[in-house]
Amino acid sequence: MIFLSIFEIKFKQIIMKKNNNLKVAIVMGSQSDAKTMALCTKVLKKFGIKFETKIISAHRTPKRMYEFAQTAEEEKFGVIIAGAGGSAHLPGMISSLTSIPVLGVPIESKNLKGLDSLLSIVQMPKGIPVGTLAVGDNGAINAGLLAVSIIANTNNVVKKRLKNWRKLQTKSVKKKPKF
Repeated sequence: MIFLSIFEIKFKQIIMKKNNNLKVAIVMGSQSDAKTMALCTKVLKKFGIKFETKIISAHRTPKRMYEFAQTAEEEKFGVIIAGAGGSAHLPGMISSLTSIPVLGVPIESKNLKGLDSLLSIVQMPKGIPVGTLAVGDNGAINAGLLAVSIIANTNNVVKKRLKNWRKLQTKSVKKKPKF
């Protein structure tokens, strides 16, 4: 029993060390998605998490998408945030090519206000999961926070920052309304 506890502690220490420097990939289907996806970068900067941004279109740059997804693990990405509008295939296609968690941000579109993107990302077939967030800015911010939470599982510094941020968020809520 004691051996098992010591083994578990050592295993966790090795895993934590190995994954302490995981970064986040923020990918988007086109330049027009950048305004929304920039909100992810603001969140990650706040928590001191390294990230890279890329434009990758599932339809117009399929080779780039394939190469990115195939090398994401060796590039030390711990989470991929993929923003896409319209038919929004990017998050699902990347998820089908990697075991790294993929978070999908539906980009608000002119025609259907992002409903098309949301339905495309959220309706993944079983076996190819994509964590789907809200449409637009709120989804991008929450994708950043969810990526922070995922990275915090293997990075105690980030975990401490996240816990402190949540405490501050709670304290910022007033107890009584002002009239």
